[in-house]
Amino acid sequence: MHALVVVAHPKPESFTHHIAASLTRGIKAANPADTFEIADLFAESFDPRFNAADHAVHDRIGPVPEDIAAEQARIDRADALVLVYPIYWWSMPGLLKGWIDRVFANGWAYDYNPDTGLVKKLRHLDVHLVGIGGGDEGTYERHGYFNAMKTQIDHGIFDYCGARVVTSRFLLATQLQDPAAHLDAAFAIGRGLFNQSSDGKAGKGSSDLAMVAAMSDH
Repeated sequence: MHALVVVAHPKPESFTHHIAASLTRGIKAANPADTFEIADLFAESFDPRFNAADHAVHDRIGPVPEDIAAEQARIDRADALVLVYPIYWWSMPGLLKGWIDRVFANGWAYDYNPDTGLVKKLRHLDVHLVGIGGGDEGTYERHGYFNAMKTQIDHGIFDYCGARVVTSRFLLATQLQDPAAHLDAAFAIGRGLFNQSSDGKAGKGSSDLAMVAAMSDH
């Protein structure tokens, strides 16, 4: 089995990168034969700007740009897609959102036209989401950010394309807890990555809101 782990943080020493590394160690600990690839969007200088060529792809009147075809091929090779990202303004960073905007294109992630309606094309793909936030659980609960993010990301993006969100985790900051607890949580996600059923029973799937602390520089 193979996982594509997408990371969106500009600092290699950030807690986000440490979480991704711990998660990948869990993958190898579960089964040394399983493989993973890290897609470090900042280090790779991915361009998140949705441009005229992307509009042409959406309208089905132009070819897929080479950089986007390469990203789609990465996902096609994967049995699981893992997104590890800091939470900025109660959502994912613009770089990661731009990656989704451009890569999850009409004709590849889904097919839509007024005559045939929507065809979801990523039903084979399992998705695991790990968001790392500076706020505490009470803030997210009080303002409805949990539900807002899950509606936008889990349902609005991945369900629209037919992908199954197996894991949806929030690692939240108290700045009082040993960071090892958060790294252990990421390791456990990786260790169970290919053992979780896509019906959400293992690890409670997309309904599992794990509230563990993160470093301030998430």
